Parts: sequence; C-alpha cells; structure tokens
Amino acid sequence: MSTAERDTIAEPVVEAPAESTTTNRKQPFPQGFLDTISTGWAERDETLPSPRTQAPFAAERRAAVSAAFPGKRLVIPAGSLKQRSNDTDYVFRAHSAFAHLTGWASDSEPDSVLVFDPTADGHDVTLYFRERADRTTTEFYADATVGEFWIGPRPSLAGVAADLAIATDHLHRFAPADGELVLEEDDDLTRFVSELRLVKDDFEIAEMRRAVDITAQGFDDVIRSLPDAVAHARGERVVEGVFHRRAREDGNGEGYDTIAASGPHACYLHWTRNDGSVVPGDLILVDAGVEADSYYTADITRTLPVSGTFTEVQRRVYETVREAADAAFAAARVGVRFREVHEAAMRVIAARVAEWGLLPVTAEQALDADAGGQHRRYMVHGTSHHLGIDVHDCAQARREMYYDGILAPGMVFTIEPGLYFQIDDLTVPAEYRGIGVRIEDDILMTEDGPVNLSAGIPRTADEVEAWIARVQG
Repeated sequence: MSTAERDTIAEPVVEAPAESTTTNRKQPFPQGFLDTISTGWAERDETLPSPRTQAPFAAERRAAVSAAFPGKRLVIPAGSLKQRSNDTDYVFRAHSAFAHLTGWASDSEPDSVLVFDPTADGHDVTLYFRERADRTTTEFYADATVGEFWIGPRPSLAGVAADLAIATDHLHRFAPADGELVLEEDDDLTRFVSELRLVKDDFEIAEMRRAVDITAQGFDDVIRSLPDAVAHARGERVVEGVFHRRAREDGNGEGYDTIAASGPHACYLHWTRNDGSVVPGDLILVDAGVEADSYYTADITRTLPVSGTFTEVQRRVYETVREAADAAFAAARVGVRFREVHEAAMRVIAARVAEWGLLPVTAEQALDADAGGQHRRYMVHGTSHHLGIDVHDCAQARREMYYDGILAPGMVFTIEPGLYFQIDDLTVPAEYRGIGVRIEDDILMTEDGPVNLSAGIPRTADEVEAWIARVQG
C-alpha cells in the first residue's frame, strides 16, 4: 500500500473518551456536541508540497549512515515531549541526529522514529510518526496534545513524504526488533551520526550564515536596549528579553540559554539567571545565538561597555582577549589539529597575565603541559567547539576526531577566548576584580583558510565603542 493510499484511511468516529479521573479539569461532552462536531467543516487543500531544500542533503546523510551499517536495522528516535509542570510540556525539540537525517527540524513531531531496514543492497528508510488527529477522530477535540482543535493543523503522512522525499508510515505500524541498533543505546551508531556532522554541507553552511546574520541584528537590538536595561532593577532580563524577541521573530528561538552577564556576573561562565542590574561604568557580557527554523544555531559573544566607552583597565583586558582570538584565528588552517587553535590563544593569555604580574611563574612555565596551568585560573574553558545543529555540535565524536582531529574544509567552530577576574579573587589587583571579557566568533574552515562568519559584528575596542554610539544615535 502506498503512502498516499494509507493517508486516505480515516479512523472511524467513536464515542468520546470517558472522563478522566486523574484531573478535575476535564468536563463531559454533551450529546449535541458529539453529534455535530465532525460535520460542517470545509474541505482542506490536500495539494502535496515540493521537497524542501534540505531534502537531498538529508538523503545523502542517510546514505552515509546506511553504508556504514550494512545489514543492521537502525532506529533513530526523535524523542518525546518533556513535562514542564503538571499538564504542561516544554517546547518540543527533536533529537539533533533525527533532525539531521530527516531534514524535518522544527516541524518534527514528538515520538517520531526514523528506521533503516536492511535490504540486499542497503536499507529501506521509513519515517514513522503519529498521523494527524483530524476532524474524523475523537482526538480532534478530546486530546489536547495532538488534537487539531487544540494545537492546529498537523502533518499528514502523504504531506511529509512529499516534503522530505522519504517514505512515511503511521507510528502504530512501527515495531521494535531484536538486534536493532538504537541511537543513544548503541555507542557505534551514536558516535557515527555525531561525527557525520563534523563537516557541514552547503545547506548547513548557508543556514549557519543565516543564523549569524539574525544574531547580528539581535546584538544591535541589545545595544539599543541598554538605556532601558540600566533603568530596570533586573536589567539583565531586559537584555535577554530583547534578544529573545529577535530570535523568535526571525528564527526558531535561541540555540541555548542567553547569557546576559553584567558587572561581576560576567566572570561566571554560564550565568543564565540574568536577574542582575546593568550599571553604568560596568561591562556586560552577552553570549547569545539565534537558532534558525532548521535548528542550525549561531553562538556569538560580545562584551560591551554599558556607558559606551571602556575604562583603561577594561580596554586592556578586552584587547588582550581580542589579541588571543586573533592568534587563534591565525592558527586555524586546513591540516592543523583542532587543539592547536586553543593553544595559540592560551599563549597570548599566559604572556599577558604574566606581564601584568598575576602569575607566580613565568608564562613559559605556566604553559608547561604537566606542571603549568596557572594562567588557566583566569580562563578555565576551552577556546573552541564545533558548532551546527547543536551549539556544542558533534559532542559524541571520538577525541581523535574532535579535539585531536584535523581541521578540514566545511568544519564550523567557535573561537572564544576570555579573561575572568572574579570579584573576590585576591590574586589580582582590585582594579581587575569583577571584570569578565569574552569575544566569540563563528568560524568556517575553507581550503583558503578560516572565514569569520560573524566578522560583521564589531570586535575591536574602538569598533565596539563606535558601534554603540552609532546604534544608540
């Protein structure tokens, strides 16, 4: 039976489900409602869409998976809704490997399963998902999770098959089998689909560029909002909210929780409470990235002087971080090990903090792989991570393919050195305490060298000051 034929089979209208005994919010439906709810609706346009732009790229990815696991049945679940509280759920986001291999991305349905069934010459690939609960079903009005009366139109089997150029079937026809390899349960499969994303195809690179462009607009919005942030007791949330608006208006949302860290909060690497004040004279570190509808995300950090200009000490720290970022960028070349990008940045950091008298040893001693590391007190994180459909992409890749891997054209990664002098750190002079600076850019590796996708967002101290003056008018 074809996908289109399966799609025309409607579930019969049956009596409404019995009233639940687990909640006092459900009310029984009167008979008049039950007699008329399935009638009187206009016919829907069932014109099938053309395959989306991502479809052929996703097909190539599936072919690579098929070739790597001959004779094996592979199961790639999308994942399920996760409870937020009581009867409300978090916004659904499909597993990144599922999204990568289907191209369904933000349209993905919870509980869907992508299955590779082995054949003599490869695999038959089928996307199983729960068919829409349309007006011919009781779920249409009685199920707030999938009923179209509640959540709006949902995809049909035939529609998704045409959209993604992939065979589809109803979820109830999927049955687990002995010996199958399931994502997140089988290490080899989990590792392979993660490493498959180390090199991006043309579609992915275009989406990364789009995510960066929208993020750049979000940073303009943030600068515009700084006076409002200063005026509000929880100004960090003003900044967070302004960026969120841009992310939701022009993308799918943020690719991760925005860090809007003002003053001493900038020294906490993953400050996402964002409940502090924004004070003139301080710096505010904003680490934010828009996720496109395709799930590909930017990841950019800029550190801004709230008053529009850096103090002498702030500028010294800022320009050191920028120097480290530039050194890392210069080290990124095809054929270079990924970790060498980090090492280049750390040489600058060690040299400068030693020069400022902050280390008990020389910079050379601090850089010793076994006995050193004293400079890492002020920059404990790594300089780079792969970026793509996850903000920390390819996280299940082997070390020899990731940290010790060789840079190749099509890789996209961050360069994000920083310096963080916490407010109570007695190893630094008082003038440095409470200053946190990070500069983060998104880098595409090409045959001709690295390309800074976010280079259009001002980076140097002088550029940042001019940027703030221009945007705020």
